[in-house]
Amino acid sequence: MKLIGEVMRDLFGLVYPNVCVTCGKPLPRGCLYLCPGCLYRLPRTHFHKDRDNPLAMTFWGRVPIEHAAAWFQYTKGSLYPRLIYVMKYSGRRDIARVMGRFYAAELKDSPLDETHLIVPIPLHPRKERKRGYNQSEWIGRGLSEGLDKPLECNLLRRTVNTRTQTKKSRLERWKNVENVFRVAKPDALQHKHVLLVDDVVTTGATLESATVTLLQIPGVRVSIAALAYANF
Repeated sequence: MKLIGEVMRDLFGLVYPNVCVTCGKPLPRGCLYLCPGCLYRLPRTHFHKDRDNPLAMTFWGRVPIEHAAAWFQYTKGSLYPRLIYVMKYSGRRDIARVMGRFYAAELKDSPLDETHLIVPIPLHPRKERKRGYNQSEWIGRGLSEGLDKPLECNLLRRTVNTRTQTKKSRLERWKNVENVFRVAKPDALQHKHVLLVDDVVTTGATLESATVTLLQIPGVRVSIAALAYANF
């Protein structure tokens, strides 16, 4: 019965977007997607306040980045993975965009606000057609609006349609995304500080591969922003 109740709550939440995406309770007037309680209890990392945070340390010795931050901690068994799941697999551009704007409000005047432009991690065109949209692009749209920085969706492209990273080891994840990106217009990125955006960071393999590609352009610096950080 508990499982049936959870399924019904999930379906209700998709049909009636005036309920909290995470807990399913009705939203008070003026709230968007998260009720005040879930927004208050969101396990924020505050990584943008600490240059040597756990996410940044993930890339130490692998690829040089300027800063790395994620909005909240992705923990199995909590309510918040549902936020990512609904956003990612239900075509909810609206949620991705608003979450990006929420996060931008916290990044304002932080070191990540010193970047020049925002570049989302691209999906392969085949995967994007199948899923319906690129969630990282729409998170980037929200960040772009909140930080007042240009969003560039066509400069970094994914040339290989990789398999899902789920259940792969760290080494397997790296091999899965090695050499899968290319830059379409290198001149547009020369001497720019790029804010590279993704939805969830686990091993960081995808972001590392994209950063390696971007750093081949003269003068490019890269910082990273994600909605969630999964340390498992």
